[in-house]
Amino acid sequence: MTTARKRDLTTPDLVLLSLLAERPMHGYEANAELERRQVRDWAGISRPQVYYSLEKLARLGLVHGAESGEPTAGPERSVFATTAKGRTALADALEREDWTTQRERPPFLTWIALSWQARPGVFQQQLRRRQKFLERELVREEATLRAVRQEVGHRFHEAVWMVSLVIQQFRAELRWLRKLSGEIHRRASARHPESSN
Repeated sequence: MTTARKRDLTTPDLVLLSLLAERPMHGYEANAELERRQVRDWAGISRPQVYYSLEKLARLGLVHGAESGEPTAGPERSVFATTAKGRTALADALEREDWTTQRERPPFLTWIALSWQARPGVFQQQLRRRQKFLERELVREEATLRAVRQEVGHRFHEAVWMVSLVIQQFRAELRWLRKLSGEIHRRASARHPESSN
């Protein structure tokens, strides 16, 4: 497979390759498993994208389909499994440097950059909204971490590490929001705007 072709594999493609490497599944099973694992919290993969990716991966020979003998399979009778070529493509994709050298562009940071144009009182209102959102998400992620630890049976697993990182990021942002709330009254325009490039 060429480098360009490997780069054409999207995050949903790679998530599916990994999932199907665990065991063969129908498309609806893959969707259910992605939902159960709350994969959509860390990877942008919609229900329709699963079926699009399955078709694409099959066309590229990275997964193969087989008829299911299950009577409950209904109209979706094919199960898909990752091929040796698919496992190689996944392993190659995981070696790319761009996984480690990209910065996120959180919408909230963009909002802060533009917030000087907001009406009076909106800044504080949005900080409170953000804080409430993060507090809810923190409770949800802590429950997820407990469930993951119970499922995997130990704390040395990638799912535990991922959820732990998200929890730490939420806690850090909540501390930062509290600090920001205390500094709002000191907000001022740049003293030397022409030199801040």
